[in-house]
Amino acid sequence: MDETSTPRRRRGGGGITLGDVARIAGVAPITASRALNTPSQVSPQVLQRVREAVQRTGYVPNLLAGGLASRRSRLVAAVVPSIAAPVFMETVQALTEALAQQGYQLMLGQSGYADSREDELLEQILGRRPDGLVLTGVMHSAQGRRRLQASGLPVVETWDFSSSPIDMLVGFSHEAAAAAMADHLVARGYRRLAVLGGDDARALRRQRGFIERAQALGCEAVPVLALPAPTGVPEGRAGLRQLLQQVPETQAVFCASDALALGALAEAQSRGLRVPQELALAGFGDMPFAASLFPALSTVRIDGTAIGRHAARFIVERVEGREVGEKVIDVGFSVIQREST
Repeated sequence: MDETSTPRRRRGGGGITLGDVARIAGVAPITASRALNTPSQVSPQVLQRVREAVQRTGYVPNLLAGGLASRRSRLVAAVVPSIAAPVFMETVQALTEALAQQGYQLMLGQSGYADSREDELLEQILGRRPDGLVLTGVMHSAQGRRRLQASGLPVVETWDFSSSPIDMLVGFSHEAAAAAMADHLVARGYRRLAVLGGDDARALRRQRGFIERAQALGCEAVPVLALPAPTGVPEGRAGLRQLLQQVPETQAVFCASDALALGALAEAQSRGLRVPQELALAGFGDMPFAASLFPALSTVRIDGTAIGRHAARFIVERVEGREVGEKVIDVGFSVIQREST
């Protein structure tokens, strides 16, 4: 590797160092340190070169004292889009318990649904050097991926699937899960289908999987209403109202979350529509309330507990120097048929 090339992620977990940044910038490590910590002490030209090297490598300055940087923090950071979203809580609970059994604590961060917000959060988390990170989804910005790869820390992506994860992955295919729900609805005799979901990446992938399978099964064009994320019960009510105004002949609606389905069910009942005789409804997530609704909600069940436990095992094994065998685990899904369809 020449002095100006970008260092790759090191084997054995070593991340990009300040020395790497200094070498690429063509300055001494102490000068690079001054540029990052006290930029007024270096010339504008040097400052620019160091900042460009940081941008190229994805290096994040260590916010801890230098003497602490080599020690384990016993902290693992997890990032979810929203701490109010119940669909992720099963995973967070299992992750917390599994890590605690091994002497680690969980630090939880909320990224929202925008890449820029996730990037800011990741920079702050990486700067504090946790022992590992557990992320929700695989749709990260280019800068975010660069920083995660440069950190040298164990990274587990969850609640999604990819053939090229950053490091390790525990998840499932949103497209396949939604396609299975399309199979279920068509098998029940519903042909005029619609989709109600959010505009975040995972919800859009569910929508795409559902539509492609429904059309492959001979259904007519499937109308879609994608609402700004995060979505919940109020959006479910308003969304179904809008869908029925646009396509009143709809027979069944696939909601990309159980919360949306709960709102849609309330709207249907307020209109005097019998579920499922006049309108079938299905959700995604199998939240605890789904089986207790009237009628009980058909949905897609994801084993969030398994996701959390596998993610914790991956992190602990990597941190403690043990070999991780299969680095990608597909936990699958189950279509749960209840009275709403």
